[in-house]
Amino acid sequence: MALEAGDTFGRYELVSWLGRGGMAETWHAQLVGAAGVTKSVLIKKVLPEYADDEAFISMFISEARISATLSHGNVAQVFDFGQVEDEYFLAMEFVDGKPLDKVLKRAMRSGLPAMPVPVAVFIAMEMCRGLHYAHTRTDSSGKPLGIVHRDISPDNVLVSYEGQVKIVDFGIAKAQLLRGVKTAPGVVKGKYLFFSPEQARGEEVDARTDVWATGVVLYELLCGRLPVDGPPHVVMMKIAHGEIPPLSQLRPDLPEALNRIALKALSPDPAQRFASSHAFGDALAGFLYANHPRFSSLSLAHLLRVLFRGDLLNEGRELAVPDDFLEELKAWRQPVTPDQAPTVPHLRAIKTPH
Repeated sequence: MALEAGDTFGRYELVSWLGRGGMAETWHAQLVGAAGVTKSVLIKKVLPEYADDEAFISMFISEARISATLSHGNVAQVFDFGQVEDEYFLAMEFVDGKPLDKVLKRAMRSGLPAMPVPVAVFIAMEMCRGLHYAHTRTDSSGKPLGIVHRDISPDNVLVSYEGQVKIVDFGIAKAQLLRGVKTAPGVVKGKYLFFSPEQARGEEVDARTDVWATGVVLYELLCGRLPVDGPPHVVMMKIAHGEIPPLSQLRPDLPEALNRIALKALSPDPAQRFASSHAFGDALAGFLYANHPRFSSLSLAHLLRVLFRGDLLNEGRELAVPDDFLEELKAWRQPVTPDQAPTVPHLRAIKTPH
């Protein structure tokens, strides 16, 4: 069905269209309850070409049921899922902020050479907390659910204007990749830059594949580009053989301790990676609070408010930022080093549509 802002979709009133992705179009909507109480939600409406695929829909429903049980500060909560007429949807937490890929793009356009070290480390640390929660979920009998995101990338991480970091689309990636592998390689192709070696080889994956992908996100935030680039077969080969340049090659200013943490997460052998997202997050937390003890979610909130001030003003909002943070931001905008690292195409220039 063709929808417009103001239309009713099941129990929800559509406020504004937000965009279209690989498997769904997204709406900001409101759930109107008793006595006129409203709650903002994000509606993801499955695209028609997916709705006709019975295997995909079966997987979508199964995984959505699991996603709806997740409740953690670093995971965007799923409130509802179902079908309106012939269209399947998810209703999830509306995060007042921006996707991480847009945050990185805006930061670099604003004059930052890459994401400042404490910002990048804090975001990755918060991602690890959400992932560990999901990875360790059990059913009512105590049996592990074996949840693996499989699609960690900056597109699937939201950062709020309050400095919260939330992972989205838990469980949906499994259904999307199932259909993508069988019938639409281009859907999966767009994500190959974040595949773990075992994922690229089509092997069984576990929670350590999300550790790898979080390491890639950290690398991207710190360097402004991905560790490998090129056509899929070249990237897959480099990933499988562990041909990952040290972060220090692109960011000579980075502390060696942080370089070691990132490269451990990016080991081609899962057994050599951090054993869990919890272990990865602990290593990041140790680095952050030893080197940047004052950094917090409020610092991240201030950065978002500076980067997206124009957007906020267009919405009739202006969130205050203290002067001392603005001074710190000036220091972050200074060139990293006079010696330029080897040229690597910016990651968004080589990522295929999905």
